[in-house]
Amino acid sequence: MIRTYPMRFEHTHRHGFLIGFVDFFTAGIFLLVYMPMGLQDELDEILGRRTQRYWIAYVLGIPTLFIYTLVWMAQIAEELKAKAEELGIEGKHTSFRHMFGWNVFGILCFGPMIATHRFFNTLNRVEEELNSRRS
Repeated sequence: MIRTYPMRFEHTHRHGFLIGFVDFFTAGIFLLVYMPMGLQDELDEILGRRTQRYWIAYVLGIPTLFIYTLVWMAQIAEELKAKAEELGIEGKHTSFRHMFGWNVFGILCFGPMIATHRFFNTLNRVEEELNSRRS
């Protein structure tokens, strides 16, 4: 059975590297503003469940030096990868390992921007596919 998605995804061309760049230099504050502007709802729709709000993950990340926030985002990345594979989208996808590894081990060489770029690239492709299946 093919699931139809009532939401039409309008923002299928987000520039992940730029979002990652701005978010990195604002210590995550950019995503505090950006997520509630529709992105969080889109993730909920795609993943088929209400995800934890980013602001909660951000606040819980403060005492853990943002490890909690990073793990939260990496888990969302893994779920997004699974959705892309379920939809038969080929190519490189975001994943827990990619998001976590680039944010931790690549911190000094644009790693967060690379991880965010791949995350949004996967998200864009999933949304494009879902839009094409929308009846």
